[in-house]
Amino acid sequence: MSLTRRQVTSAAIAAVPLAGRSRREPRTLYIAGDSTAAQKYADAAPETGWGMAIPFFLRKEVKVANHAVNGRSSKSFVDEGRLDAILSDIRPGDFLIVQFAHNDEKATDPARYTEPWTTYRQYLRLYIDGARARGARPVLATPVERRRFDAEGTALPTHGDYPAAMRALAGEEGVALLDTEALSLELWQRLGVEQTKTYFNWTATEQDNTHFNPPGAIAVARLVAQELLRTRVLARHDVVRLHEDVPTSWITWPPAPAS
Repeated sequence: MSLTRRQVTSAAIAAVPLAGRSRREPRTLYIAGDSTAAQKYADAAPETGWGMAIPFFLRKEVKVANHAVNGRSSKSFVDEGRLDAILSDIRPGDFLIVQFAHNDEKATDPARYTEPWTTYRQYLRLYIDGARARGARPVLATPVERRRFDAEGTALPTHGDYPAAMRALAGEEGVALLDTEALSLELWQRLGVEQTKTYFNWTATEQDNTHFNPPGAIAVARLVAQELLRTRVLARHDVVRLHEDVPTSWITWPPAPAS
């Protein structure tokens, strides 16, 4: 039987205590994910990952280490050693947010594809177990939704069984769940067909319904911060500006690192 969002949240909160560091001791929020969260550079502007905006909603004592990378799935991120890189740095009291599915869905690509109820969950457990083994707190985030509407203007889910598989795993493992899939779908529905274009990377030459521009990244980062508070991953004193405007001018795209 599938679990409701409320059941998953209750199980996660009951099973996992709040982070153990003191209020003033710096902690780091690590992000493992794909292009929807990743740092973007000047050659990609105005494309913006929500991980670029999440620091605006956190106090300075909560640092962000954004390891999300374009095109990665839960599998390829592990296979390329990127999870190992996080686990070599993560410390007790830190957090690891894990958001994958966009590229796990690519059934024709064996380097990235995972099946929702089997291999996807198996790979997600590597992140959970790795963080816990180092005294850090794993956090699962369902994949943020794409911009897709039917002819009647109803926002449509695009991730198949992946969000449900992650929700079920969160309940089984007692892991906090940020339900960004459900919340972003609700947001796109409220905004509607035309206004959502101003949140995605729509330009004069591109109509991108997957990746965000600055307003979209800020909106999704706000959802993530609200979920971190709701699930008690972070305390009220850890988050800021949840109900304030965040200027898009705060988003910057640094030069791409030398290869």
